[in-house]
Amino acid sequence: MGDPKGFLKGKRQDGGYRPVCERVKDYEHVSVLRKEDESLDQAERCMDCGTPFCHWGCPIGNYIPEWNDLMAEGHWEKAFKLLNASNNLPEITGRICPAPCEHACVLGINDDAISIRENELGIIEYAFKKKMIAPEQPMVRTDKKVAIVGSGPAGLSCAMQLNKAGHDVTVFEKYDKAGGILRYGIPDFKLEKWILDRRIEIMEDEGIEFKTSVNVGSDYKAKELMKTYNAVCLAGGSRKPRDLSVEGRKLSGIHFAMDYLIQSNIKVSGTPVNAENEINASGKKVVVIGGGDTGSDCVGTANRQGASCVMQIEIMSRPEECRTKEYPWPTYPLMLKTSSSHEEGSEREWSILTKKFIGENGAVKKLECSRVEFINGPKDSCPVMIEIPGSTFEIESDLIILALGFLHPAPEGLLSDLGVKLDERGNVKTGEDLKTSVEKVFSAGDMRRGQSLIVWAISEGRKAAHFIDRFLMGETNLPNM
Repeated sequence: MGDPKGFLKGKRQDGGYRPVCERVKDYEHVSVLRKEDESLDQAERCMDCGTPFCHWGCPIGNYIPEWNDLMAEGHWEKAFKLLNASNNLPEITGRICPAPCEHACVLGINDDAISIRENELGIIEYAFKKKMIAPEQPMVRTDKKVAIVGSGPAGLSCAMQLNKAGHDVTVFEKYDKAGGILRYGIPDFKLEKWILDRRIEIMEDEGIEFKTSVNVGSDYKAKELMKTYNAVCLAGGSRKPRDLSVEGRKLSGIHFAMDYLIQSNIKVSGTPVNAENEINASGKKVVVIGGGDTGSDCVGTANRQGASCVMQIEIMSRPEECRTKEYPWPTYPLMLKTSSSHEEGSEREWSILTKKFIGENGAVKKLECSRVEFINGPKDSCPVMIEIPGSTFEIESDLIILALGFLHPAPEGLLSDLGVKLDERGNVKTGEDLKTSVEKVFSAGDMRRGQSLIVWAISEGRKAAHFIDRFLMGETNLPNM
């Protein structure tokens, strides 16, 4: 390894952000890519642990200490090959993954964890810069045809793995361009779309076919899908949003977060949107209900659209800023997250219950809210939420974004037509081999496991490819993660 005492000599240094006054005027990436020599210094902090828990924290099992060591020694190409062996989309996870590996870092027990995510980004961008990445066609084709429905991270990862095995892979996407939630659900200031286009172009050159603007189950019938392909992988995500059924919900000016973000991303790409249906925060008092990452993306988008003010409210209590005993190392902790969007200007409030929406002439104008607290219930039960008496208050707002997460995939259409069984949560039910109740139909990603992290989606896609290849060929050399 580079320097066995490197973690004692250097402190963690995260990459910087562009100035707020500059970045809120555009949709370009907010982060500044770290310099190569800075990445080498940060890689030297890795302790090359005897038992590296970062592996345990990473759903795709990245070879983190190994490529940190190679990187610290300046062996960029070897580091890239190791990274590429386990992660199909490192240029994307290196930008938007919440890095559960870092929370499991052994150094994080008593110091700042290794900047694993940024090291990963440094490796893959160096590889692109030095042209280490080129399309690789499989040496032999099997003549087996596989359809993947959905081009998000699970679908893309599954497609890449199956193509390596020599199968003819077709990826279906209902929107105009491939990428799924990566393209339409994540703002450009977090993930510029040329990064996605760069990867998809490589996939096409490797022989993967993309059929966009095709809604399978509607434009392309399930019966035809089953007839044409030897295997099918359902990777359409979990897109049924959680609603807020309170008085005044039908007032205009209240929208689901994904509807807002999709429309904004389409407009930023240069494609016109219908002015009559446009959701625009310009000059408006915006309230985002929901304290997660999607809500944060809505805050950043509203600021860029010129909102007069933005408030984000959350029903849960304010998380602690440091790890608590309820989330001991190396588990992924519940901690306060302050994103680049929050730093650009917004107000945040916790323990807020939305009781009703108040409007004028059919349009929302206010929220009626109250403060709540959570008390411990009976042993081994969840905390109980109680409303604090006399805490009712109002918030003025003429644009409300519901960022409350997702329930399950939409059951109507393709899932109904195929007749796949759903589990008790409404997700596609599979066995351990990710096969559904319908022969030759598999499922992966959020559609199967529920709303989750990008690294879980990639892991699911790779795992599905393993079992699909084994189903088609009787055996497989593809990894099972």
